[in-house]
Amino acid sequence: MNLTPHFTLEELTHTDHREFDNTPNETELENLKRLAAFLEEVKTVLGGRPVMVNSAFRSKQVNDAVGSKDTSQHRIGCAVDFRVPQLTPDEVVKAIMASDLGYDQLIREFDRWTHLSIPNNAGATPRKQVLIIDKQGTRNYA
Repeated sequence: MNLTPHFTLEELTHTDHREFDNTPNETELENLKRLAAFLEEVKTVLGGRPVMVNSAFRSKQVNDAVGSKDTSQHRIGCAVDFRVPQLTPDEVVKAIMASDLGYDQLIREFDRWTHLSIPNNAGATPRKQVLIIDKQGTRNYA
């Protein structure tokens, strides 16, 4: 099911942990629709390049299986981890920071992918928090 021209429900709920149900409820689905619309804006900021989703929505079981916290915005359909071919995660972070997009969190993770989230509630003010997570820990993006 297409949520937007370039993003499907299937790719935003895909998991390698197929033994677990990863079906969003109605509220989570509405969040995924907002996230997909936001990803369309990200795609534009990145010059129309492909945005390759690694992980977006995670049910409790899937989230536990990947070792993430219960407070993760992935749990409610408001976060996505992605890669952009031909751009480094650092280049992706810098491009999004330079835009006027209302992201909640933007994280360069292990220099392998970018984590991006939107506010948990439609209309909420985005935090615009930018971090780096790697072997050295979590710190503000400088």
